[in-house]
Amino acid sequence: MSTNVFAQDVYSAYIPSENEVIFNQSTFYFDVIDPQTSTNTKGANYPGLRGANQLVIYTPSFGFRTNTNEFGTEAVITGDTVTSLSGADSLIPANGLVISGHGRAKKWINENVVVGSKISIDIEKGLITSYITSDTFLYGAREKIKEVENMMFYYSQNCPNYRYNERRTEQSLNRAKDLIEKAQKNSEDSQRYATRAIELADVAMSTVIPYNQNELKGVWIRPTYHNQEEIESVLDRIANAGIDNVFIETYYHGQTIFPSRTMGEYGFIVQNPEFAGFDPLRIWINEAHKRGIKIHIWFESFYVGNKPPETNPRHILAVHPEWSNYQKKNADSETIPYSVSEHNGYFIDPANPDVQAFLYNLIDEIIMKYRPDGINLDYIRYPQSLAPTYSNYDMSNWGYTKYAREEFKKMYEVDPIELNTDDYLWYTWKMYRAGKITDFVRRIGRLARMNGITTTAVIFPNIQMAYDTKLQDWKTWSMNNYIDGFTPLFLTCDDKTAMNLMGNVLRNKSASTKLYAGLFVTFMNGANSDLIKQIHAARKYALNGLIIFDYAHLKDQYIDTLTQSVFRPIEKEVSSRGTRYGGRR
Repeated sequence: MSTNVFAQDVYSAYIPSENEVIFNQSTFYFDVIDPQTSTNTKGANYPGLRGANQLVIYTPSFGFRTNTNEFGTEAVITGDTVTSLSGADSLIPANGLVISGHGRAKKWINENVVVGSKISIDIEKGLITSYITSDTFLYGAREKIKEVENMMFYYSQNCPNYRYNERRTEQSLNRAKDLIEKAQKNSEDSQRYATRAIELADVAMSTVIPYNQNELKGVWIRPTYHNQEEIESVLDRIANAGIDNVFIETYYHGQTIFPSRTMGEYGFIVQNPEFAGFDPLRIWINEAHKRGIKIHIWFESFYVGNKPPETNPRHILAVHPEWSNYQKKNADSETIPYSVSEHNGYFIDPANPDVQAFLYNLIDEIIMKYRPDGINLDYIRYPQSLAPTYSNYDMSNWGYTKYAREEFKKMYEVDPIELNTDDYLWYTWKMYRAGKITDFVRRIGRLARMNGITTTAVIFPNIQMAYDTKLQDWKTWSMNNYIDGFTPLFLTCDDKTAMNLMGNVLRNKSASTKLYAGLFVTFMNGANSDLIKQIHAARKYALNGLIIFDYAHLKDQYIDTLTQSVFRPIEKEVSSRGTRYGGRR
């Protein structure tokens, strides 16, 4: 076996052992190693500098993580072996690398790379080769069994009266181990035996994490249901899955799902035409409460969608073009700009008091009219810029609106358009814009608390990147008690990456701010076991709850897994071990 040590100047080749059988061998051309704006102009406007349809290699020289977004897929490689599959923003191992694909490259990774795959990289030809061998499946099966046993040990040590479904768990594990022995003795049939062993280990894994009645179990939903019967059916399915909190997308793409007085007063589209003729929000709240489910208003604060303003005369930016946000590079453009790296989306200006007044009035209307259980602020930030390490960082920054420039100039006697990153007022300019977001969070938090409603916010867990690239100063929100909780999205299928992101938030928030893990596994079509492992990570950190993104991707397979024990108490049974359910914390 080759050690397959990787470096830019080393040719690496995987060499199978004598007894290995190769079941699949596939190659793909990679585009760039450790991209920079100068070496990968195609990716200059995208997170991680990964462009459309590209396959990118990230080594430790690139940094600690890939910084990519959720629209690709990634494989984490240690030595020559794929140790985990992620979705985005993966940790780059010190003794390995990450291959990351979007579009066609994503498709190749999904179809040809699994945990345990062997990876060879030919620098001269620009090729990556993935081998799926008899050892691949044995590696995956052994790792999965080890993970289950580690989970069982953890809960036996940390949860009083911990019990599991003894019959199903132990039978599945024992059968999996028997199949591994068969696979070791028969290389030709190792794929069949080891694959079945992995399936049985997955069954065992779904039964070993105990139910915790005290944690929030939530799901984000974009409502695409157009009558009461459909909404009731969805809520029945949610309740049966053990989910007790719904985050319903209420104001998104610059439109409301309900007929809004505020929208009408401003001359905007009164209600998303998709819901004309009825009030879905009223039904969602009433029917959810009947089932003991809480409703949070998922609210896209400063984002107004990716449809150009000229498509509708009542579009927010058609009525108020002066509300538009601008980058430094297009600050004087006569055309309203959109963010290339964010779905070609349009944003409104947090510094403009008229913008803040409009959003405040809209949330106030929702609170007074519907009395939801919570407000979940999304897009509570500026559009994304490049990271400060890039030479055109300042040009990619947002917030160069007429209002902000004039106000800042009155305060500091300089137009921020004239500032560069090495100017002494540059940090003051960053603080000015971040402070506008913070002020809005403070006002909404106060409004909600006055009415007995909780306020949470979707944040980006890397605190420095959140501040530098999105002007989101969430640590200040927490330390000043402006917010009740955070709902960060962990854009990965890898539990180690998710754990690292959870730790980032925990280290920088106050004890009074609750943390709910936003799990992206279902959106990324990850494995059932990926979801379980991330929930286990959240339990190890004693987080306040879990929210799944999103309902549209919550397939029956995930619900079946969650309801084995994680989201539903195991029924009490009598055996030699006594009652088999415990684990409440």
